[in-house]
Amino acid sequence: MKKLRVNLGENSYDILIGANILSDIGKKVESKGGKVFILSDSNVAPIFANTVIDSLLERGYECKLMVLQAGEQTKNIDSICPIYSSMLEFNLTRKDLVITLGGGVIGDLGGFVASTYLRGVDFVQVPTSLLAQVDSSVGGKVAVDLPEGKNLVGSFYQPKLVYIDTAVLEDLPDAYYIDGMAEIIKYGCIKDEKLFELLESINSREEFMRMAEEIIYTCCDIKRRVVEIDEKDNGERMLLNFGHTYGHAIEKYYNFKGYSHGQAVAIGMAFISEISERLGQTQKGTTARIIKILEQYGLPIKDKVCPKDVMSAILNDKKNFGKKLHVVLLKKIGESFTYPTDAEYFLK
Repeated sequence: MKKLRVNLGENSYDILIGANILSDIGKKVESKGGKVFILSDSNVAPIFANTVIDSLLERGYECKLMVLQAGEQTKNIDSICPIYSSMLEFNLTRKDLVITLGGGVIGDLGGFVASTYLRGVDFVQVPTSLLAQVDSSVGGKVAVDLPEGKNLVGSFYQPKLVYIDTAVLEDLPDAYYIDGMAEIIKYGCIKDEKLFELLESINSREEFMRMAEEIIYTCCDIKRRVVEIDEKDNGERMLLNFGHTYGHAIEKYYNFKGYSHGQAVAIGMAFISEISERLGQTQKGTTARIIKILEQYGLPIKDKVCPKDVMSAILNDKKNFGKKLHVVLLKKIGESFTYPTDAEYFLK
């Protein structure tokens, strides 16, 4: 098992990464009140919930499982009150624990609920999708969507532990594997050319799985270091949003039904790199490498939508400060920067 420590003072926590460790989770978590509320979804719960519950019961914890419909459409304000009510029926207190068992939607939604229920109750992230394991489970960003855009209501609320079992990826449908690869490629783009080169050399999912623990560790370590510098997303952490401004706008345009998050981010990375390279801000040949690796992993590189049609979503981006939009660009593979501009940049 590999271990990373996210050093954030009193909000510090560990990231544990290993294969076939899910059945030991009861030994790794703590609920001082003795109760554990588990939030999961209709895809994940039938496969993994019993393993988690059995491990917790062995340690003497009282458990309650709540299962939500899988999908981005669940991550909204309307989903929150039924979760609060279920917690109250369980008599969950501030000394108890919430576990989010699922992908990014469950982690974001459950984390936000944990941050607001009784003004904050401890929670543990148990990500089961590749995307959540390498990205959304780490760093304490928790949120829900609004009709106007993604993640517009949320908070910074760090988990007590991130518990990553790489073996659960064996059951992951190919679409979710491909989705997660977009975020891994992003890490190579913004911070680690060697990771990018490694990804270029991988020829199959089976080959990736042999290196999964090391690759996930590398991604979590990159995010850990960024979050330690900038926990509240005021500077360095914005780099993690490479491809996300346009990607989120694409997701919103299709009402979160046209593309998965990873697919939309892939389109966003290719789109913004083409502009910045054409304007001389990015090393020549960078966009071609990005497009090639995205296609290698079965990710889309463009969409028929006109940038003008997604401008309202771009204007609602969380990286807007006053009239300035901070766009994440690449100098070259492995080196990124934020560029203050306006939404017109996306029309160039």
